[in-house]
Amino acid sequence: MAQIVLDGVDKVYSGGVKAVDGLDLEIRDGEFMVLVGPSGCGKSTALRMIAGLEDISAGTITIGDRVVNDLAPKDRDIAMVFQNYALYPHMTVAQNLAFGLKLRGMPKEERNRRVQEAAKMLGLEQFLDRKPAALSGGQRQRVAMGRAIVREPKAFLMDEPLSNLDAKLRVSMRASLNQLHDRLRVTTVYVTHDQIEAMTLGDRVCVLRDGRLQQVDTPQRLFDHPVNLFVAGFIGSPAMNFVTADLVRDEGVHAVFAGVRLPVPEETLTTKPGLDGYLGRKVILGIRPSDFEDAAHAKPDWATFTVEAGVIEELGSEINVIFTIDAPPVEHKDTADLAADEEGEDDAAIPLNEDRALWTARVNARSAVRPGRPVELAVDTHRLHFFDPDTGLAIGHPDSAAAKARITKTS
Repeated sequence: MAQIVLDGVDKVYSGGVKAVDGLDLEIRDGEFMVLVGPSGCGKSTALRMIAGLEDISAGTITIGDRVVNDLAPKDRDIAMVFQNYALYPHMTVAQNLAFGLKLRGMPKEERNRRVQEAAKMLGLEQFLDRKPAALSGGQRQRVAMGRAIVREPKAFLMDEPLSNLDAKLRVSMRASLNQLHDRLRVTTVYVTHDQIEAMTLGDRVCVLRDGRLQQVDTPQRLFDHPVNLFVAGFIGSPAMNFVTADLVRDEGVHAVFAGVRLPVPEETLTTKPGLDGYLGRKVILGIRPSDFEDAAHAKPDWATFTVEAGVIEELGSEINVIFTIDAPPVEHKDTADLAADEEGEDDAAIPLNEDRALWTARVNARSAVRPGRPVELAVDTHRLHFFDPDTGLAIGHPDSAAAKARITKTS
């Protein structure tokens, strides 16, 4: 096993296009680190530089106690798993698993031992004599992972290995990957555009945007304490709701927007240093869909306001209520980048209605909410998020200063 450290790493392509920009990242020994971000953010480029498949333009990459900038991929003691399985169709599963070991001149007994261990670990024992054409997509991906496991490398590098699988199979494969990592404890760097994979697999998650590190933290802390508007909007599904609000002190502190007055608990002013400096000013307010509830099922101390329900998504265990508020969508580079990424997806967001912001609330499945009818929503105001309208940085976040320094350095 090995620690992987990227120190000031750049990747500049011809024409001056900077795919990775001053990336500083420490991946701990035995850690499962996920690199996530929108298309073109540099996550796969960063992985390929660690692997040695891309030359770096500046900076240093260290694996274990060795600087590997000038080492060929085969000398870095890493194993890669790609999106496409890259199996040899004329070889059996056992031969595919053993092929790399055979090239390295490993004795046959040791090869067989490693193949049998990997096959048992991955549930492939009964498929060892089959060829890839006789396997399902999930089985082929397990063979590809097994080929990496038999190497017993210092680190695994995985580039969207589950993206070709159907939704149900991806869930089971995520569980298998978690179990594998718990058993092997090999340093793993995993690239995905799927935030559910990121949140369920990663010990920590690194969010990238335009080749720059935005935030790296545990999945729960990314969700609860995003460092800026971009991370707040990118992490979480459905996405966080945003609005420009006035922060006022009037019989207590309130966030006021679109005819709604949400009380801001006094303890929030304490836990978010600097928030009181925005009194009398505008802030960008963020509310996660999961911090709403139908008022009929909410705690009695939650703040309430009434909206007209638009689209209703009944998911069995919960209901997504999609509605508009009488305020324009937030205009900021961070939210514009998020919207641009959504437009590139097949499931692009529903268009805004007459320049009114579209919000989502997640409520109890027992709610009587119906499309086109008023519904009283309750909000847990202890979980409100506040962002500076100019910088987009989270107000009172302990890492905001470091994030601001990165923006200043690279802008």
